[in-house]
Amino acid sequence: MLLKNSNSLTLSPPSIESTDLRIRNGVITERGKNLFPDEGEEVRDLHGKYVMPGLPCAHTHMYSSLARGMPPPDEPPKNFPEVLKKVWWRLDRALDEESIYYSALIGAVEAVRWGTTLLIDHHASPTHISGSLDVIKRAYEDVGIRGVLCYEVTDRGGMEKRDQGLEENERFIKANEENQLIRGIVGAHASFTLGDDSLQKCAALADVCNTGVHIHVAEDACDVRDAKEKYNTDLISRLDKHGIMRGGSIFAHCIHLAHDDYSRIRKAGGWMVHNPRSNMNNNVGYAPVLLFGDRAALGTDGFPADMFEDAKVMFFKMRDAGVRPDPLTLENLITGGAQIASKIFNKKIGSLETDSVADLIILDYEPPTPLTEDNLLFHYLFGMRSSMVESVMVEGKWVVEDRKVQGVDAASVYKEASTAAKKLWNRMQSIE
Repeated sequence: MLLKNSNSLTLSPPSIESTDLRIRNGVITERGKNLFPDEGEEVRDLHGKYVMPGLPCAHTHMYSSLARGMPPPDEPPKNFPEVLKKVWWRLDRALDEESIYYSALIGAVEAVRWGTTLLIDHHASPTHISGSLDVIKRAYEDVGIRGVLCYEVTDRGGMEKRDQGLEENERFIKANEENQLIRGIVGAHASFTLGDDSLQKCAALADVCNTGVHIHVAEDACDVRDAKEKYNTDLISRLDKHGIMRGGSIFAHCIHLAHDDYSRIRKAGGWMVHNPRSNMNNNVGYAPVLLFGDRAALGTDGFPADMFEDAKVMFFKMRDAGVRPDPLTLENLITGGAQIASKIFNKKIGSLETDSVADLIILDYEPPTPLTEDNLLFHYLFGMRSSMVESVMVEGKWVVEDRKVQGVDAASVYKEASTAAKKLWNRMQSIE
């Protein structure tokens, strides 16, 4: 395929270039002006439209896709632990194969429509553990989106379910080691729901599978207090003692850590994922993202994967908190998920350079003011939005074309998802 007459944009480092892009076997193999098509090559003239790398979501829970509008608990939660117990831990126990599939499917359909080409998903379904990641994988493959999946290991259902979670991670990681679009990583819920033995087992599995550990860290102060009160240590030292502090680990939230903890995570090679909409919704506090440095990424923690919207919320929340973010910090957060994926897939993801994977979006944006490398970030934050996404490509294949999702009948998906959601909500009513 040859994409002619594009205006190619990348946020990190900021770059704007009028160029043609040649794509073969899912990879950008050549770029330059006035490229001639090879014999049999499909040609698409973009007439100067903007092309960007696909957007990454570095931490999400697709199982929450069917939670939109569901009945609230009888008594409103008073704090974060009650939010988990009264809402999310009731929801995940009510999940069955159908609701797992349609949660992932509707989440993936919406993600690609909005220009999100990568979902790093953190899954939990305690009554349907074995094979659950395959169900999500099937949904992702139906849509054509790239994904990194894990099962959330936790002690809250007992040791038998904990071990089933470990087994699901191991099975899935090994089965997808060579998959071009879907990979696995070891998953764990959070320190405060994992005993020492469980943390060690997660780390040991990460050693066997050569992955990091995807885990919630200091989302709420209760995570920090638990480490101090039960184990007489700080949270990061506890994770370090049991082998979770390692290269490639994904630490979601990182709100209530001590100042030095952020540098400890960076030195260990971990990634810190900011989830601004979720943090605000759960009233858990503001993450000091300036301390994340170059190990920062942006996620949604289960909110719909509209990364244009999350970037805006992130920016305005920072300003509201009195923080003056420098452009480099913002660029690192917006694009960090692609750097995580590049390591996991051993491919160049999140770039439009030669030899990069052809995960890209075509944006129908008409700037009303000059657009330059110096102000590109602020056009992204103040002007561009997901409704402007016209077409989306993943691994060289169109998954959205002219605003139409290609792999599935989106209208039918929404109808079937609504039916699955009603049944899911009914099952939740019988769960304490």
